[in-house]
Amino acid sequence: MFRILFHEPEIPGNTGNAIRLAAITGAQLHVVEPLGFDFSDAKLRRAGLDYHDLAVLKVHRTIEAAWEHLEPERVYAFTSDGSTSYTDIAYQPGDVLLFGRESTGLPAEMKSDPHVTATVRLPMLPALRSLNLANAASIAVYEAWRQQGFAGAKM
Repeated sequence: MFRILFHEPEIPGNTGNAIRLAAITGAQLHVVEPLGFDFSDAKLRRAGLDYHDLAVLKVHRTIEAAWEHLEPERVYAFTSDGSTSYTDIAYQPGDVLLFGRESTGLPAEMKSDPHVTATVRLPMLPALRSLNLANAASIAVYEAWRQQGFAGAKM
């Protein structure tokens, strides 16, 4: 399945929602420290409801540790200035869908990291800055999963 990678997330509710997303889609969620919260945060628990034990979640101390663990062949870095539309990618199981922190997005060094296959954008009206992190991850995961025929889903 697909792997979601949050680089230094700040808002517990977004990560909680992503835990729920991972559980219901079969995706894995990986997060890179530092985090703007701890896993005992009530907002994180509430957003994830009772899906925490059903999700594959791994916390990495550094991005280098994440790369070593994931050994990714393809990494799609989602950013408002991405060069490729999320619908123009032929997603494959094992792909890593990379997202930046809520306040600043992905730093330049992450966008140019040699692991990154392409920078990807979700369409938005031009006057607006960004989409909520959990919502952006949901759009990307569901498009990737749709392309795989919603493998494993109860239809």
